[in-house]
Amino acid sequence: IMKHIAGNVSRRAFLKTGAVLGGGVVAGGMPLSQVIWAAEGKVLKACSDGDLTKLDPAFNARAVETDVMNCIYSRLTRYKPGTEWGWELDAAEKMEQVDPTHIRFRLKKGIKFTGGHGEMTARDVKFSFERIIKLNLPLKPNWGSLDHIELEDDYSGVIVFKAPFVPVWLVSLPDAAGQIVSENAVMKVTKDGGDFGMEPPAFSGPYVLADWKPNQHILLTRNPEWSGPKPGFDEIRIVPVDDLKARERAYLAGDTDFSDISLDSLAGLKSNPPADTKVEEWPSLWYYWIGMNMEHPKLKDINVRKAIQWAINVPQILDAAYSGQVNVATGTIAPGLVGHRAKALVPPEGDVAKAKEFLEKAGVSDLNLTIDCTNDSVNSTIAQVVQAQLSQIGIKVEVNVRDNSTFWTLGMESEGERWKDLQLFIMGFYGLPDPHFNVTWFLQDQVGLWNWQRFRSTRFDELIAKAVTIDDPDERAKLYYEMQDLLEESGAFRFLTNGATPIMYRTTQIEAATRPDGTPLYVEFKPI
Repeated sequence: IMKHIAGNVSRRAFLKTGAVLGGGVVAGGMPLSQVIWAAEGKVLKACSDGDLTKLDPAFNARAVETDVMNCIYSRLTRYKPGTEWGWELDAAEKMEQVDPTHIRFRLKKGIKFTGGHGEMTARDVKFSFERIIKLNLPLKPNWGSLDHIELEDDYSGVIVFKAPFVPVWLVSLPDAAGQIVSENAVMKVTKDGGDFGMEPPAFSGPYVLADWKPNQHILLTRNPEWSGPKPGFDEIRIVPVDDLKARERAYLAGDTDFSDISLDSLAGLKSNPPADTKVEEWPSLWYYWIGMNMEHPKLKDINVRKAIQWAINVPQILDAAYSGQVNVATGTIAPGLVGHRAKALVPPEGDVAKAKEFLEKAGVSDLNLTIDCTNDSVNSTIAQVVQAQLSQIGIKVEVNVRDNSTFWTLGMESEGERWKDLQLFIMGFYGLPDPHFNVTWFLQDQVGLWNWQRFRSTRFDELIAKAVTIDDPDERAKLYYEMQDLLEESGAFRFLTNGATPIMYRTTQIEAATRPDGTPLYVEFKPI
C-alpha cells in the first residue's frame, strides 16, 4: 500500500480486509459501494480494465494510468471531448507553431505543485519533456525528433525539434508524454530524475491521489491548491476489474455509474437499456493481433510464422470472442486514420492448405508452441480458438493465461530472461489519432521494450522517420501502408481487430465526457 502522500488531503477510512469484486458485489454479499465507501459529496464511481503500475508519466504503460494522470497532472494541451479529434489549452495560455521545428508556449500563471514545491514554470516543462528523451524511455518515440526546450522566461519557452514532427499536436502534447511534473519534487525523491513509480512527489491537476490499494481501489480527491476551473466531482473512485463482464455486472448492480460494455451484450443493452442508462457506441483506435517472437528457436523460420498466419481464421475468432460485433483489422491503423489499409496481405479467413504448404517448406512436424494472453474472457477465448485452428495443421498449442501484471512484463528485457521463452502472444495496444503512435512501437530500438516480436527492419525505421515530417495526408498514408506491409511480411503479426468502445452511464448521476474513441475524460464529467 502506498504511503499517504497527499499530506493536506483528508483521507477516508477504508475497510482493512480486501474487497473482491465479483458479479457486482463484494465477497461478503454487500454492494461494493456500501462496503468500501460512505458516499459524501459528489462522487464519480467507475471501473478500470486493470490496476495501476506507475503514476510517473515518463514511464506510463497502460490506458488506466493515463486516465488517472489526466486528473492529477497538467499538460500544455489536452484532448477535446466530443466526436471530433482536436485539442484545447490546458496549462498553456498560448501555443504557437513558429515554424516546422519550433513551437512557442506560454504557461498560465498560478498553477501550483502540491507539497510546497511552488508554482509551475517553463523549467518544469523543459524537465518533464527532456527527461523522457534523456532517460531513453519507452515513451521516447512519442516525442519523435525532440531536441530540447529553450527557456525564454519563467513562463515561456520554445519546444525545438531536430526535424518536423507532425504528430506533436495529437500525440506528444495532449497524452501521457505531455504530462508536466515538478523538477524540484522529482529530483528530491529520485536524485537522478528517474522513476518515482507509484508515489508522485507532487500533483498539479484538479485532483490528488488520496489512496490506492492494489487490485482494490484508486481514490482521487479534490486538489485544495488547484486554481483552475473547479471539476464536477468531489471524489473519483475507480475499481480495477480485469474482466469486462465483471465490470458490466458491477454497473448493473449499481456499484459504478460508468462502464464499458462487452460487445456480446451490446445489442441487448441497446434494445433494452437498464433504467436511467445511456448506451453509446464509439469507434475504437485499439489494435489487436497475434504476435510471434521471431527469435525463439521454434519461430525463427519465416515459413513456420507464415504457416501460423495462414492457419488463423480471423472472422472465426471475432465471432467467438466478440460475437462478430467488431471489424476485421487490416493492420495497426484503424479506419478513419491516415494510413489505414484497405485490406491485409493475408486474407482474413486464411487458408489451411496454404498453411500446411508453408509448414512442409519449413520441414517441421510435431510442433508444440505456447500462446500467452491476459486472463480476461475475451483474450482467453481468442487463445482457445487459435489453439483449435493451429491443431488443424498439426501444431499443438498450450495456452498460458496470465494476470495483467505478469503478462505485461513477459517481453520486457528489463524484467529478466522470460522474453526468451515467449512464443505466441495475444496483444492489444490502444491507439491515438495520429498513425505514428500506432507503428512506432515496432522500431528496432523498441526490441525488448514493447516490440515483443523482436521485429527489425531498417526500411521500417526509415519510413517512420520520414512519415512524421510530411504534412500532406495522402503522401503520409503511402508510407504507413508500406510500414504495415513490412510488419505483416515478417510473418510475426496476424492482425485481428480494432475493437469497438461501447459505454454506458447513469443519467441520474453523471453527464459523461469522452474522447472520440470512447475513452473517459474524468475531469470533464459533470454531476447531475
